[in-house]
Amino acid sequence: MDVKTAMEQFLKLQSKLAAYQHASNMIYLDGVTGAPSDGSEQRGITLGILSEEEYNLQTCKQSVELVEFLMAHRDALDFTQRRMVENYHRASEFIASIPVDEYVAYTMLLNDAEQVWHKAKKQNDYSLFQPYLRKIVDANRRFAGYYKPDWKPYDVLLDQYEYGLNMETADAFFDALKAKIVPLLQRVQAAPQIDDSFLFGDFPKAKQQELAAFAMNLMGLHDTNCILRESEHPFTLNFNSKDVRITTHYYPDNVASSLFSVVHEGGHALYELGVRGDYDRTSLAGGVSMGIHESQSRLYENIIGRSRAFVGLIYPELCRLFPDTFKNVTQEQLYRALNKAQPSLIRTEADELTYSLHVLVRYELEKELIAGTLDVDDLPQAWNEKYKTYLGVDVPNDTQGVLQDSHWSGGNIGYFPSYALGSAYGAQFMAKMREDFDVDACVANGQLSKVTEWLHEHLHQYGALYHPSELIEKCCGKPFDPTYYTDYLEKKFSEIYAL
Repeated sequence: MDVKTAMEQFLKLQSKLAAYQHASNMIYLDGVTGAPSDGSEQRGITLGILSEEEYNLQTCKQSVELVEFLMAHRDALDFTQRRMVENYHRASEFIASIPVDEYVAYTMLLNDAEQVWHKAKKQNDYSLFQPYLRKIVDANRRFAGYYKPDWKPYDVLLDQYEYGLNMETADAFFDALKAKIVPLLQRVQAAPQIDDSFLFGDFPKAKQQELAAFAMNLMGLHDTNCILRESEHPFTLNFNSKDVRITTHYYPDNVASSLFSVVHEGGHALYELGVRGDYDRTSLAGGVSMGIHESQSRLYENIIGRSRAFVGLIYPELCRLFPDTFKNVTQEQLYRALNKAQPSLIRTEADELTYSLHVLVRYELEKELIAGTLDVDDLPQAWNEKYKTYLGVDVPNDTQGVLQDSHWSGGNIGYFPSYALGSAYGAQFMAKMREDFDVDACVANGQLSKVTEWLHEHLHQYGALYHPSELIEKCCGKPFDPTYYTDYLEKKFSEIYAL
């Protein structure tokens, strides 16, 4: 076989695998956004069959030999082809290390766990979800051992979401954040507090849907390539560079929640829509890592979305939709309220300053779960203790505590650190962007397209072509530096609270 023929066959293999993934994702999306709950068992069977077919295609002798041939002849490939083969090889090695019966059973487990998590959260009953979580934790520990038996299991999981990340690096990162954030938070709490009471009240869902549509339009997201639906926990699902689905959750007593979940998920969507179209149906499609992905959502949600410039855009719309609530609220009051820093219970509702502490709780719990030093039975108590230690809040129930996030029900152990990393990455990207043009002036004028175009040019278009560290250095001209983030927080909250 010659290299050219091998690459042609490899592209066909990837396209067929993409078809299975497309079908599975459509079933998943339907299951969490409106399908009858009683149909979950049959959906699980279908997903199991699809996952087995995908597994067999990826691990069959012909596919393995094809990829090994290309790996052995990498020098004959151009950079894009070589990285495509390497990315695929890395992902397929992980999957191939898992016995097929376990792989299929795990797919079906996650389908069931998702449905049970919804029920457990609604009923405030951790005991319903506990046996499923135990199986998920055990499976992830086992899978990590199959793939890299000489690595610590949690390092394997971290590396799956953020290439090159391990506990040593993550520990140092979180230590750097704690050293700056904790004393800053103490100073903020000692200052006069901000009134944000007008953000909580009676906000009809239909009006919030209008606000969500307004925000999506500002961001350049339209129903030709991005659809908004509802789910218990907001998320983004990418199908290709022309089809991204995002979800939100509307709370009738909280106007900021759905607004900023739409802006957050919209940041993810813009990333996916900005990837080169010729990468679709290959291992280069989509974002390179969850940390880089979260950098885009957190950048739009907070650095852009909670800026004075963006607040100036949404303030008139809030006054139009909710005149009784906002008739006596100034634009400056709205800005300060949307940036109020206060320890709280819910990660997705957390302010910029305390947000990484929420992530730290989950990171430390995951490390212990995978290491076997924390039992799943004891997780709620450990959760509550860490929230008291890091955020000083008492957790009243499991719905607002250990059951609040959907990630573990989806098997996403090792994902959470990406949120804090993404926040820090985003601050560094924004610092670089500000060197090129007046970001605040563009946003104030409603020209968010210029922000997105810059991100498309410097980040989005590359998809998974570069590793995260490579992409950061290519974009910023220097390696990742978390002080951009801590300096950003220090400057912003010192100004807001007159510290």
